[in-house]
Amino acid sequence: MADSAARPLPRLAAALRRRAASRLWRAGTALVLVAAVLLGWWLSPSAGAAYPKGRVGFATGVPRGVYERYGQLLQAYVRTAMPGVELRLDPSEGSPDNLQRVASGQDAFCIATADAVASYTGPGRSRLRAIARLYDDYMQLVVPADSPVRSVADLRGLKVSVGQPLSGVNLVTRRLLAAAGLDPDRDITPAPLGIGEAVDALRDGRINALFWSGGLPTAAVDELSRELRVRLVPLGTLAEPLHRAGGDGAEAYRAAVMPADAYPAALPANTPVATVAVANLMVTRDDTDTGLVQGMTRAVIDSRDAIGAEVHAAQLVDLRTAIYTDPLPLHEGARRYYASMKP
Repeated sequence: MADSAARPLPRLAAALRRRAASRLWRAGTALVLVAAVLLGWWLSPSAGAAYPKGRVGFATGVPRGVYERYGQLLQAYVRTAMPGVELRLDPSEGSPDNLQRVASGQDAFCIATADAVASYTGPGRSRLRAIARLYDDYMQLVVPADSPVRSVADLRGLKVSVGQPLSGVNLVTRRLLAAAGLDPDRDITPAPLGIGEAVDALRDGRINALFWSGGLPTAAVDELSRELRVRLVPLGTLAEPLHRAGGDGAEAYRAAVMPADAYPAALPANTPVATVAVANLMVTRDDTDTGLVQGMTRAVIDSRDAIGAEVHAAQLVDLRTAIYTDPLPLHEGARRYYASMKP
């Protein structure tokens, strides 16, 4: 009787061992799955920030300008960095036009100069927010090499490209002309051209000079300098008069120097040129999805080297300076990204 009662015990112990092993296997599998999910989240481009998918408007600028090319390269980067998001690139006249488009909700993102942001007083101004400080635009006055123009004051009576009416070029050009003692509407014949049209007009002799505000180098100006002997007129002495003149955004201008290698074929050859610079900001609205903005901020910072290989100005995008977006506060999504990058 004792032997027959004891026989089930080994079978029971074996069953219990099998059941425990099965539970351990299931627990281990669950832990592996959780670890895989967490690893995927950690390595994903969005780094845990959920965002809505779909097409998102991005206002760029004029054909052959720096904004346009930057937008094209960022669009390609975002396709990989933020799966499911497609930037729709919308051409514009420039910074003031871009700000109107974002403030009105036509576009979710744009690039604009800090002086244009400070000067913008249209509907939706209070809703504008910044994502990052990008790079500086340098003011450029380009004339044929044999032109008698040596300063802005020498433009009196000449036909000059001053940028399109809603461009940042037009905004700062009018201020530079006034600082030099010229009435932008009476003392010159203004030609409201984008950079592509302006370089063609200067090459063909239809204008005497062109103003441009853009990152260095601007491809259209570089190409022109290789086809036509041109000269860059120094503008550095106008930085202080610009500040004294005041006005919204006047504090955004600073004296700067275009490096000697910015346009190797332009004159004066291998010589730095004093000028005026102003910062560019990536701009959005306060109601743009927080996760989308966080992902876009990451893409802007992480794409620096890839975009900078073609748009050299983008090489200056830097995590340490990106947060200085005066006169706009940071969007909450951008703030979260920068906070996540603190050591």
